[in-house]
Amino acid sequence: MSASWLIEPLGKRHERAAFSCGQPSLDHYIKTIAGQDARRYGAAPFVVRTEGSYVVLGYYTLSALTVELTDVPAELASKLPRYPLLPATLIGRLAVAEAAQGRGLGEYLLMDALSRALRATHEVASCAVIVDPIDERAAAFYGRYDFMPLMRADRRLFLPMTVVAKIFP
Repeated sequence: MSASWLIEPLGKRHERAAFSCGQPSLDHYIKTIAGQDARRYGAAPFVVRTEGSYVVLGYYTLSALTVELTDVPAELASKLPRYPLLPATLIGRLAVAEAAQGRGLGEYLLMDALSRALRATHEVASCAVIVDPIDERAAAFYGRYDFMPLMRADRRLFLPMTVVAKIFP
């Protein structure tokens, strides 16, 4: 982790045209769609850069969604409100530029996203953080942080907000 990394909402000054993480869909998103999503309130993109530079080294997005209670494993569902749909926070995308990979930036972005999601629960309820890993490598990354599979979802994983709260007491 580097003290010189800064995470902030995506803005016009951020340089993203050369962003490349090795996943074309994630590259395309930050280059052409993320700004539109932010302006239309479809997702909240956050980027990481270093002090003195506006080159995007990585990013993630947050948005709200609901999860069916029946998709949550029974042992966890019993600890959640008995609503058919539960509020959750989606980390829709998380990517690190190839040039910045291997330095802990993915974890740094994830911890920022989790912390931000937890803080938001004081104003907008959320029972869990949800991710949709793009591939097995990404699923393994989230698995290291105790994300668990939802019952009827292909790759969708979740982390109860009670677990997130223990990370940031």
